Order: sequence, then C-alpha cells, then structure tokens
Amino acid sequence: MLTLGIDTSNYATSLAVFDTDAGEVVCDCKRFLPVKAGQLGLRQSDALFHHTAALPDLIREIAGKADLRLVGAVGVSARPRPVEKSYMPCFLAGVNAATAFCAARGIPLVRTTHQQGHIAAALFAARGEELFGRQELVFHVSGGTTDLLLCDGPDKIVGLGTSLDLYAGQAVDRLGVRLGYGFPAGSYVSELAETCTEPVRPKVSVQGMNCHLSGLQNQCERLLAEGHSPAYVCNYCLLCVAETLFRMASAALQEHPGLPVVFAGGVMSSSVVRRYITQRMPQAAFVPGKFASDNAIGVSILAAREVDAWPNTSM
Repeated sequence: MLTLGIDTSNYATSLAVFDTDAGEVVCDCKRFLPVKAGQLGLRQSDALFHHTAALPDLIREIAGKADLRLVGAVGVSARPRPVEKSYMPCFLAGVNAATAFCAARGIPLVRTTHQQGHIAAALFAARGEELFGRQELVFHVSGGTTDLLLCDGPDKIVGLGTSLDLYAGQAVDRLGVRLGYGFPAGSYVSELAETCTEPVRPKVSVQGMNCHLSGLQNQCERLLAEGHSPAYVCNYCLLCVAETLFRMASAALQEHPGLPVVFAGGVMSSSVVRRYITQRMPQAAFVPGKFASDNAIGVSILAAREVDAWPNTSM
C-alpha cells in the first residue's frame, strides 16, 4: 500500500508518497511559493491562493512517478504545531485537497501538523524506525520556529526551549534579502558563507535552553556598515545560529543525558551550521537536505503509522 502526504506550509507546497511494504519514500515533489523581490514573506491570503493554484499541477506530477490508485491513506498537515490555538490559513489548501481525495476514494484521512511532519522526516532519515520508539531531543529550526523539543517519536512532544524573539530562519532570510537575494534566502546565504576565509568569533545570547536572536540582525547590519564582506557577514550569521543551537543542546543534555540529538528544519540544510555543530557534538544527527527542509515526506510516513501499515524492518 502507498500513503500520500500533503503539506502546504507558508513557503512551499509539498507532496510525497511512502511505500508501506518497502518502508521507503517512493517519490516527492515540491514547489516554493512566489515571493516578490525585496519582500520577506507572503500574506496568508496570498499563500493560500498560491497553494491552491499549485496543487493540481503537483498532483499530476507525482501521479507520473507513483500509481496513486494504490494510495490507501492520505496524511495532511492541518496546522503548524500540535498545540492549542496553532492555526494558519495556508494549511486549508492541503486539507481541502486531501479531504477531496479521500472522499472520492473512500480511504482514511490522517490529520497531523507541519512540525510533526518535520520531526518524522528527520527521525526516519537519521536512523529509520529506530528513533520512533524512544526519547530524543529534536531541534525544529526554520523561518517560523527555533524550538528545542523532547520527543517520544513524533507523537509525544514537550517543548524545552525556544527563541524568545526572532527565529533563526528569519535572521538568515532577512540578511539574504538585505544582500539582494530572493526569499527564502537560506541557501544563498549558506553558499556565500562557504567562501569566507576569515576567522569568525560568534557572539550569542543563550539562557539555559532559551535564546535571543533579535540582536543577530542588528549585529549583521553593523558588520556590513563597518565594511565587512557579505561572505564574512553570512558566515558570522550562520555560525551565531550554530553556536546558539549548540549551547541550547548542551543545556538540554545536562538534564537529559545520553539522548540522541536530531536537527530538523530548513536552516539545518546549511553545511556551515552542520559542520560547526558536528565538530563540537559528534552524536548530533543531521539529515539529508530534502528531509530537513519543508516537505511532505514525514506527513506520508505518519499516515502509514496511523493506519498501522508501518513496516517491522528499519530503514
């Protein structure tokens, strides 16, 4: 049996198909929402429109990669996080498409959240089924979150720490747009940072498992005003994010020693951040880029688990 996952986050429309017999992702496709040059995001009404317009083409695209007649359940991100009052209109596009698909086929609809999808994709890519049955520390770091979570798989989530102001992805995107890149700008910032050859000493604000990142945007502006190269400033920005996450994780491990630490979310696609953290925390688990950034892969996996179709073999 196949399960179809649908995720309509604020910045990307994503579909994925999971094969429950093989225990693997068959295919996935994604389209970023269009953002005008110089802008730092979209209004929810615009995001909802673009998702609605993109879904038919993406469904046709994924139907060319997998036989959707074999889909026995559909998972969909219905809201951002599994907490009370978590809501964004953009997820209605995915819910409506998933509901119509399931009603036409008479198959189960599994509602989950964008954050749980991120966690499921990260755990699956990091160590397969093994991490679904135990506790782990998971970072969800993106344009809308900088959360440190204690997870029993993707189903039981307890927040341990977060950014108390600006999110990591926001700091990175704002720098990228400031330098003239399109939104989202994380990949461009990371590529430019890789060309920096000057030493960087990050300055961060971390209190236990919480952090402040609003000062990072001001620091980057000041460095540019002082004449530092864009490559240096991009490297500084990403290393500040990396040092922040490392300190938060270290504080969490003091209270929860021995747990795996898994990093998910779009910001974790940066090789600069990965390299910095893994050099200081070898037990940290990072996942391939398509599993880290916004995707419907985890949603398709959660649909398989919900309908008791999860295979007994690990990845």
